[in-house]
Amino acid sequence: MTTELTPDQLADAMPFARALGVAIDSAGPEEVTGHLDWTPDRCTAGGVMHGGALMALADTLGAVCAFLNLPPDTSTTTLESKTNFFRGVKDGRVRGVSRPLHTGRTSIVVQTDLLDASDRRVAQVTQTQAVLLA
Repeated sequence: MTTELTPDQLADAMPFARALGVAIDSAGPEEVTGHLDWTPDRCTAGGVMHGGALMALADTLGAVCAFLNLPPDTSTTTLESKTNFFRGVKDGRVRGVSRPLHTGRTSIVVQTDLLDASDRRVAQVTQTQAVLLA
């Protein structure tokens, strides 16, 4: 599926992601990038960024990647999402990179790497998106 939507328009289509502070930096069928800044209100005890905030970043980028790979006249929804966390984030910005692993007739599988300001992997998320007839 081709789209003329800008990264800002793609983010605006997801009010929760916007409210959380997720930004989409670039968006194409082969790769979607974005980020989420560390702030105290996105943290758990000890000033560590909440895992749910990290998962929301990955889910947002992965959903955009799936959307950009949809066949004509279809839509998508998340069927499954699996997250592995590797380290905590106590400052800076988390950058995400989503890439399609599989773009099939009935499902799209996307992998998202989340990286801290030092380019260390914070988490890796694999999600499966259904391809739905419109």
